[in-house]
Amino acid sequence: MSTFQDYVDTFDNESGYLNWAAFGPLSPSVREEVFADADLLGSGRPSSLSLVAERVGQAQEYVAEMLGGAAEDVTLQPSSTHGLMHALFGISGAVIASTAEFPSVSLTLERAASASDRAVTPRWITPDDGRVTPDVVAEALDDEVVALAVSHVDFRTGYRADLAALRDVIGPDRLLIVDAVQSFGVIDVDYAPADVVVGHGYKWLRAGRGSAFAWFAPRARERIVPVLSGITGTTATGLFVDELPAPAASARAYTVSGPDTLAAGRLAIGVRDVRDAGIGAIEEQLAERVDTVIEIADRHGIEVSSPRERSQRAGIVALAPEEPARLAAALANAGIVVTARGSSVRIAPHAGTDAATLELLDETLHAFGNETFISA
Repeated sequence: MSTFQDYVDTFDNESGYLNWAAFGPLSPSVREEVFADADLLGSGRPSSLSLVAERVGQAQEYVAEMLGGAAEDVTLQPSSTHGLMHALFGISGAVIASTAEFPSVSLTLERAASASDRAVTPRWITPDDGRVTPDVVAEALDDEVVALAVSHVDFRTGYRADLAALRDVIGPDRLLIVDAVQSFGVIDVDYAPADVVVGHGYKWLRAGRGSAFAWFAPRARERIVPVLSGITGTTATGLFVDELPAPAASARAYTVSGPDTLAAGRLAIGVRDVRDAGIGAIEEQLAERVDTVIEIADRHGIEVSSPRERSQRAGIVALAPEEPARLAAALANAGIVVTARGSSVRIAPHAGTDAATLELLDETLHAFGNETFISA
């Protein structure tokens, strides 16, 4: 894969899929590589096992390149929640987080507080619109606050937090912990303001479950105690018995056991494909797809609760129809895959979403609007 068009051409899933914020069907290149790696693991030969094990280093290097960091600061994790657990269970002090955060953030913070006998204390904020802005964070700051945990992109509305502005408001002495699951791989952003970034490959990277990572900047490692450090996260260089080695001085301390090499391979290929295509080009085309979805919703009189400014959004468009259940049923009946929760219907295209899918959405919303008018 060498060009952006090559990347777009890999979107071989059926028309009608608009649910990338929930799950990304595996790309052809990921499928091909994982089958090849599985064959190697099936041989049992040490040389074959070593070849597949090289995927771990590849994944770390590609992720680090995207983040603008060092490969040794990247750890591979079973999920983004595992990465957040390493960060939040090792902090002492108050941590600001929104009550509307995805449970990977909010529940992990609450569990960390319970497990540590309140060594870490949630400082909950509840913005009226659910958007974590610098002004809202500033109101919650005091001398007890040691960190802010935030989703870069809100999973409900697609609102994109301004990481640089959040860093400015919390200052240089507090940690900025970022869940980038809904942005990594589709948004060209400077992650330098963050101290911890977690992500997962099973959505926008099209790499499947288990392909997560957590990046711990050197400053974060100075503040976060590796309380969940396991057998791979110690100072020992090999198998150890009859001793209890200390946690490693590197980001490796925030690991529990050896990574799944098949998952590492899927992550490596998913990130490599994004790098080769160009993250800027992916973001631009995704923004155009989102523009089209918003235009379609506007044309058919369906309220959009997501941000309209490109700088404040990613790949999620949240619709707020008067009859969400009926709209969800209409979309499903038309073969359009979305996520419906409560009063919202979430539509999430990707850079490779085809014109046929958007036309189908337009036709379905048109028919839905006519049915609503007639029944009224």
